[in-house]
Amino acid sequence: MLPDRAPEQPSDADLLDAYSRAVIGAVDTVGPAVVRIDASDARGSGVIFTPDGFVLTNHHVVDGRASIAATLPDGRSLGAVLVGRDIDTDLAVLRLGASALPWARLGDSRRVRPGQLAVAIGNPYGFDHTVTSGVVSALGRSLRARSGRLMDDIIQTDAALNPGNSGGPLVTTSGEVIGINTAMIAAAHGICFAIASNTARFVASRLIRDGRIRRSFIGVAGQQTPIPRAHARAYGLAVASGVLAATIEAGSPAAIAGVKEGDVILAFAGVPVSGVDELHRLLTDDRIGLVTEMAVLRRGRREVLAVTPAELQRD
Repeated sequence: MLPDRAPEQPSDADLLDAYSRAVIGAVDTVGPAVVRIDASDARGSGVIFTPDGFVLTNHHVVDGRASIAATLPDGRSLGAVLVGRDIDTDLAVLRLGASALPWARLGDSRRVRPGQLAVAIGNPYGFDHTVTSGVVSALGRSLRARSGRLMDDIIQTDAALNPGNSGGPLVTTSGEVIGINTAMIAAAHGICFAIASNTARFVASRLIRDGRIRRSFIGVAGQQTPIPRAHARAYGLAVASGVLAATIEAGSPAAIAGVKEGDVILAFAGVPVSGVDELHRLLTDDRIGLVTEMAVLRRGRREVLAVTPAELQRD
């Protein structure tokens, strides 16, 4: 009688479940394009998104830093030039001094669905090339930028982020970048945020072309204020609140148009405005130099003013 054969040992591939294989595949695809950013006293992450060395990262990683370098996973350290930055979306583009580099593809964030697997790659606390995974928790979140403007179309994920992950990619299992990791809520667990890839693609293209994002402004500092029901009924207003003009910048487009302190902005370019954030969304680059109707409530009467937004200048 022959002795029983020893059971065959499972191979490494057999020991990997589908989830592990998905995460490993994403890391193998995108990982070589993830760099550590050393910007003077700050450290963060970035992702190469073109073979000729353009890198996406966060504005707050490189803001005000005199020198910037990027370290690739293979150990190469390359000097980086700041191409442009945008504080209002917390994005920046760098250019590395090399070519034929590994690069990651920006996916279509409109196709992302809550619950799908998400992988974050970055360099938290100096632990280079750290991988965390989770799911897309929610879409269409809003997050306040350091400039005070509201960033829209933010992806929420429970893939763990820590200081140093900023600027790194949020990735699908197919190896597409769907977001640029930007923030976490320190007192919470598993509530992290990434700037959607479609936003990143648009901002990056403008930064590469112009070195900045052009936006318009009218020169009003305001706050949301309720509109009395009687006034709303009388004028058939579509909003229950507007923007109270608290201060008007001297010589600004609003001042030239005759906006006065105490006016309540109701609509801009025919679009109802219920708060400051909605007004900011309408002040796009295509409004620069364009005469635009702005409806205000002044001493209980609705008036329409003609304002010509100017280009917003930032240092």
